[in-house]
Amino acid sequence: MSEEELQGALQGLLYVCGDEGLVVDDAARVLGISEEETTQYLNQLKDWMQLNMPGLQLKNYGSKFQMVTSEEAAPYIEKLAEVPEKNNLSQAALETLAIIAYNQPVTKAEVDDIRGVKSEKAVQSLVNKALVIDAGRAQTPGRPIIYQTTERFLEYFNIPSIQELPDLHESIEEETEEADLFFNQLGEES
Repeated sequence: MSEEELQGALQGLLYVCGDEGLVVDDAARVLGISEEETTQYLNQLKDWMQLNMPGLQLKNYGSKFQMVTSEEAAPYIEKLAEVPEKNNLSQAALETLAIIAYNQPVTKAEVDDIRGVKSEKAVQSLVNKALVIDAGRAQTPGRPIIYQTTERFLEYFNIPSIQELPDLHESIEEETEEADLFFNQLGEES
């Protein structure tokens, strides 16, 4: 393996290790070189990044190296973190999330029965957004996965606890009363 390939491999390993950092002996084992050589290549990468990648740094913490953002980039990262999250949940995902929230823990088959359509994509989207989690397996034939909402769900909808969800039956009664009033008025105008 050439020096350029080694540097590329180290960059990839650092990226994949993320917040955990890359332990020198793990990198040496993966690359098939000594720990001393690995440390030398990581230090070369650290110097190169300082000159060529001002937004990133390679930090050394004992036998671990971690790629981090530079102090100069911090104000921009803070601004990005302040950008409000856009509501990018589809109608299907919102329906599925409501069903899970009000019926948890619930299987995907139960969600499908309530919605009347398949919910696999919507459930997967909600899992990917960390709004629902796999909460184990049901004690029924096939042992399907059961889903429930997460703390992230509570944060997303600014709800202190699942018990604070609006009463579903009360909401339906109010909507029915409003619909009755509307149709009664419509009938009187005819």
